[in-house]
Amino acid sequence: MKPEAVSSAVSEDGLNIPLIDFAAFVSGDETTKRTTAQAIVSGFQNAGFIYLRNHGVPKSEVDITFAESAKFFDRPQAQKEELGWTTPEANRGYSQPGREKTTDEKDSAGVEAKRALEGADLKESLEIGREGEPRHPNNWPDRFDEEGSVFKKQMISFHDRCKELHIQVMRAIAVGLGIEETWFDGFCDGGDNTLRLLHYPEVRSSVFMKNMNTVRAGAHTDYGSITLLFQDMSGGLQVLSPNGTFIDATPIEDTIVVNAADLLARWSNDTIKSTKHRVVEPKSKAEVHAPRYSIAYFCNPNFDSFIDAIPGTYGELKAKNYEGINSGEYLAARLAATY
Repeated sequence: MKPEAVSSAVSEDGLNIPLIDFAAFVSGDETTKRTTAQAIVSGFQNAGFIYLRNHGVPKSEVDITFAESAKFFDRPQAQKEELGWTTPEANRGYSQPGREKTTDEKDSAGVEAKRALEGADLKESLEIGREGEPRHPNNWPDRFDEEGSVFKKQMISFHDRCKELHIQVMRAIAVGLGIEETWFDGFCDGGDNTLRLLHYPEVRSSVFMKNMNTVRAGAHTDYGSITLLFQDMSGGLQVLSPNGTFIDATPIEDTIVVNAADLLARWSNDTIKSTKHRVVEPKSKAEVHAPRYSIAYFCNPNFDSFIDAIPGTYGELKAKNYEGINSGEYLAARLAATY
């Protein structure tokens, strides 16, 4: 492997998140490909997080998607609420500030307790699922105007592009685990993933001073296989270290932050970590914090997939930690508690 293929993105308080040149996996020789894949899996095993550069999603596409996202959130509130989030099974549509409480709690009572402590999350979002699902159509703003049609076209294209990256990263995980490279393909080829546009509105620093527990998004783990996170440069994302402190995951230009999620941890029989993270007040001393935008692509196994421990993660010396579970049912149950 070339020395620059793996470097450090974050190293503090026992949290070591690698920065990995993904082109070394996609285009490298067999040795480079294997060692890069092993570095990716090691990052997920030790931190639950990695950063990817040269990931194959053009900067121009990312920039256009962020611009369209900002235009969407600038729409009249009545329009956005007409596109409102409906059910955990659909997981599509708009969520106004205060509706969702992001947390690692798995039942409604626990979620409400966190809401009472921390207050509402200071964010709004739009969930976009796989297009062409007849039972659960996406809620598009093309009903309002031509700009809504442009938005729809861009988000469908970006969803598809991220789907391909999901498959590639899962192939790297397979190689890193020592199983067949295409082992995960049949579990993620359906594209049952969620493109989530996030807007954290402008907020006064006094809001955080009044309640020191206030966050833009509460501490949580993600639910599916992996998450591809595109950040702006505002900052605020933090990842829990092995020593129990939250460490800044500082934005790095033209990278994607990728974290392992709960179903992958379960799938790997806990050999891979799903690590808590949150979004808090930026470090700046500004009296008013500017809006923050991010784009999260939540990758899931196909909703009809049965998730059981990956070969090699259990055996005579290590039992299975979990019974097998249906992917779609698991994800719907987690979302039902969150909203």
